[in-house]
Amino acid sequence: MFGKDQLRKKYFSIRKKKYIKINPNFFNPFIKLLKKKNKKKIFNLSCYYPTAYEVDVFQIFESNFINRLNILLPVVARNNSMFFYKWKKNEILKINQYGILEPATLSKPIVPDAMLVPILAYDKDNNRLGYGKGYYDRYLYKYIKKYKNIFTIGVAFSFQKYHKLPTSINDVRLDYILTEKGIY
Repeated sequence: MFGKDQLRKKYFSIRKKKYIKINPNFFNPFIKLLKKKNKKKIFNLSCYYPTAYEVDVFQIFESNFINRLNILLPVVARNNSMFFYKWKKNEILKINQYGILEPATLSKPIVPDAMLVPILAYDKDNNRLGYGKGYYDRYLYKYIKKYKNIFTIGVAFSFQKYHKLPTSINDVRLDYILTEKGIY
Protein backbone atom coordinates (compact mmCIF):
# COMPACT_ATOMS: atom_id res chain seq x y z
CA MET A 1 0.00 0.00 0.00
CA PHE A 2 1.22 3.47 -0.87
CA GLY A 3 1.50 6.28 1.66
CA LYS A 4 -0.06 9.68 0.99
CA ASP A 5 3.19 11.30 -0.21
CA GLN A 6 3.83 8.46 -2.67
CA LEU A 7 0.26 8.69 -3.94
CA ARG A 8 0.56 12.46 -4.38
CA LYS A 9 3.64 12.04 -6.60
CA LYS A 10 2.03 9.20 -8.52
CA TYR A 11 -1.28 10.97 -9.18
CA PHE A 12 0.28 14.32 -9.98
CA SER A 13 2.36 12.56 -12.63
CA ILE A 14 -0.67 10.64 -13.95
CA ARG A 15 -2.77 13.81 -14.12
CA LYS A 16 -0.02 15.64 -15.98
CA LYS A 17 0.33 12.82 -18.54
CA LYS A 18 -3.37 12.13 -19.03
CA TYR A 19 -4.78 15.68 -18.72
CA ILE A 20 -7.64 16.30 -21.11
CA LYS A 21 -9.54 19.42 -21.96
CA ILE A 22 -13.07 18.95 -20.68
CA ASN A 23 -16.10 19.56 -22.84
CA PRO A 24 -18.78 22.09 -21.87
CA ASN A 25 -21.14 19.29 -20.71
CA PHE A 26 -18.75 18.18 -17.96
CA PHE A 27 -20.56 20.28 -15.33
CA ASN A 28 -24.15 19.42 -16.39
CA PRO A 29 -24.68 16.74 -13.68
CA PHE A 30 -23.37 19.15 -11.05
CA ILE A 31 -25.56 22.02 -12.28
CA LYS A 32 -28.59 19.72 -12.19
CA LEU A 33 -27.75 18.75 -8.59
CA LEU A 34 -27.12 22.38 -7.66
CA LYS A 35 -30.52 23.45 -9.04
CA LYS A 36 -32.16 20.85 -6.78
CA LYS A 37 -30.30 22.10 -3.72
CA ASN A 38 -30.55 25.82 -4.52
CA LYS A 39 -33.61 26.93 -2.59
CA LYS A 40 -32.19 30.30 -1.55
CA LYS A 41 -32.14 33.47 -3.61
CA ILE A 42 -28.45 34.01 -2.86
CA PHE A 43 -26.25 30.98 -3.22
CA ASN A 44 -22.51 30.98 -2.57
CA LEU A 45 -20.46 28.54 -4.64
CA SER A 46 -16.74 28.24 -4.01
CA CYS A 47 -14.49 27.33 -6.89
CA TYR A 48 -10.74 27.20 -7.11
CA TYR A 49 -8.39 28.66 -9.66
CA PRO A 50 -7.26 25.65 -11.73
CA THR A 51 -3.53 25.03 -11.74
CA ALA A 52 -1.12 22.12 -12.26
CA TYR A 53 -3.35 20.14 -14.66
CA GLU A 54 -6.46 20.36 -12.49
CA VAL A 55 -9.88 20.17 -14.14
CA ASP A 56 -10.65 23.62 -15.51
CA VAL A 57 -13.54 24.54 -13.23
CA PHE A 58 -13.79 27.93 -14.92
CA GLN A 59 -15.60 26.13 -17.75
CA ILE A 60 -18.57 26.27 -15.41
CA PHE A 61 -18.96 29.95 -16.28
CA GLU A 62 -20.42 28.85 -19.62
CA SER A 63 -23.66 28.08 -17.74
CA ASN A 64 -26.13 30.94 -17.34
CA PHE A 65 -27.35 29.35 -14.10
CA ILE A 66 -23.90 29.61 -12.52
CA ASN A 67 -23.64 33.26 -13.49
CA ARG A 68 -26.58 34.01 -11.17
CA LEU A 69 -24.67 32.69 -8.13
CA ASN A 70 -22.07 34.32 -5.92
CA ILE A 71 -18.74 32.77 -6.91
CA LEU A 72 -16.11 32.53 -4.20
CA LEU A 73 -12.41 31.80 -4.46
CA PRO A 74 -10.10 30.68 -1.66
CA VAL A 75 -7.48 32.93 -0.12
CA VAL A 76 -4.72 31.43 1.99
CA ALA A 77 -4.08 33.38 5.19
CA ARG A 78 -0.78 33.72 7.03
CA ASN A 79 -1.88 31.45 9.89
CA ASN A 80 -2.23 28.40 7.59
CA SER A 81 -5.95 28.90 7.26
CA MET A 82 -8.10 29.52 4.22
CA PHE A 83 -11.13 31.73 3.68
CA PHE A 84 -13.42 32.32 0.72
CA TYR A 85 -14.12 35.69 -0.87
CA LYS A 86 -16.58 36.82 -3.49
CA TRP A 87 -15.09 37.06 -6.97
CA LYS A 88 -16.52 37.86 -10.39
CA LYS A 89 -15.20 36.55 -13.67
CA ASN A 90 -12.45 38.82 -15.02
CA GLU A 91 -11.83 40.63 -11.71
CA ILE A 92 -8.19 41.14 -10.79
CA LEU A 93 -6.36 38.25 -9.15
CA LYS A 94 -3.00 38.11 -7.39
CA ILE A 95 -0.49 35.29 -7.00
CA ASN A 96 -0.21 33.76 -3.52
CA GLN A 97 2.83 32.08 -1.94
CA TYR A 98 2.02 28.78 -3.70
CA GLY A 99 1.80 30.40 -7.13
CA ILE A 100 -2.00 30.14 -7.18
CA LEU A 101 -4.22 33.00 -8.21
CA GLU A 102 -6.64 34.39 -5.65
CA PRO A 103 -8.84 37.52 -5.41
CA ALA A 104 -6.83 40.73 -5.07
CA THR A 105 -9.66 42.71 -3.50
CA LEU A 106 -10.96 41.25 -0.27
CA SER A 107 -14.14 42.14 1.52
CA LYS A 108 -15.74 40.02 4.22
CA PRO A 109 -15.10 36.25 4.06
CA ILE A 110 -18.15 34.20 3.09
CA VAL A 111 -18.94 30.60 4.06
CA PRO A 112 -19.88 28.70 0.90
CA ASP A 113 -23.12 26.79 0.50
CA ALA A 114 -21.40 24.44 -1.94
CA MET A 115 -17.71 23.86 -2.62
CA LEU A 116 -15.94 22.59 -5.72
CA VAL A 117 -12.80 21.00 -4.30
CA PRO A 118 -9.60 20.14 -6.20
CA ILE A 119 -8.38 16.55 -6.02
CA LEU A 120 -5.17 14.65 -6.74
CA ALA A 121 -6.90 11.29 -6.15
CA TYR A 122 -10.20 10.00 -4.77
CA ASP A 123 -11.70 6.65 -3.86
CA LYS A 124 -15.10 4.93 -3.93
CA ASP A 125 -15.90 6.28 -0.46
CA ASN A 126 -15.43 9.91 -1.63
CA ASN A 127 -12.21 10.31 0.30
CA ARG A 128 -9.94 12.92 -1.23
CA LEU A 129 -6.20 13.17 -1.54
CA GLY A 130 -5.11 16.80 -1.74
CA TYR A 131 -1.72 18.44 -1.91
CA GLY A 132 -0.82 17.77 1.72
CA LYS A 133 -1.12 21.21 3.28
CA GLY A 134 -4.54 20.47 4.80
CA TYR A 135 -6.25 23.76 3.90
CA TYR A 136 -9.49 22.24 2.64
CA ASP A 137 -9.68 19.61 5.38
CA ARG A 138 -9.13 22.20 8.14
CA TYR A 139 -11.71 24.53 6.61
CA LEU A 140 -14.29 21.79 6.15
CA TYR A 141 -13.70 20.31 9.59
CA LYS A 142 -14.25 23.71 11.19
CA TYR A 143 -17.20 24.94 9.15
CA ILE A 144 -19.16 21.76 8.55
CA LYS A 145 -19.59 21.54 12.32
CA LYS A 146 -21.14 25.03 12.29
CA TYR A 147 -22.93 24.91 8.91
CA LYS A 148 -24.08 21.38 8.22
CA ASN A 149 -25.73 22.47 4.98
CA ILE A 150 -22.41 22.96 3.13
CA PHE A 151 -22.05 20.32 0.48
CA THR A 152 -18.79 19.39 -1.16
CA ILE A 153 -18.02 18.21 -4.66
CA GLY A 154 -14.57 16.96 -5.56
CA VAL A 155 -13.65 17.68 -9.17
CA ALA A 156 -11.36 15.23 -10.95
CA PHE A 157 -10.81 13.08 -14.00
CA SER A 158 -11.98 9.47 -13.76
CA PHE A 159 -8.37 8.24 -14.08
CA GLN A 160 -7.63 9.83 -10.69
CA LYS A 161 -9.62 7.16 -8.85
CA TYR A 162 -7.65 4.97 -6.45
CA HIS A 163 -9.14 1.85 -4.85
CA LYS A 164 -8.72 2.85 -1.16
CA LEU A 165 -6.93 6.00 -0.03
CA PRO A 166 -5.18 6.09 3.32
CA THR A 167 -7.09 8.44 5.61
CA SER A 168 -6.51 10.11 8.94
CA ILE A 169 -8.83 11.53 11.58
CA ASN A 170 -8.43 15.04 10.08
CA ASP A 171 -9.54 14.05 6.57
CA VAL A 172 -13.05 15.12 5.58
CA ARG A 173 -15.01 12.89 3.20
CA LEU A 174 -16.65 14.73 0.30
CA ASP A 175 -20.35 14.49 -0.51
CA TYR A 176 -19.85 13.96 -4.26
CA ILE A 177 -17.16 13.41 -6.85
CA LEU A 178 -17.62 14.90 -10.32
CA THR A 179 -15.69 13.45 -13.28
CA GLU A 180 -16.16 13.42 -17.05
CA LYS A 181 -18.19 10.21 -16.49
CA GLY A 182 -20.73 11.83 -14.15
CA ILE A 183 -21.33 12.65 -10.50
CA TYR A 184 -21.01 10.03 -7.73
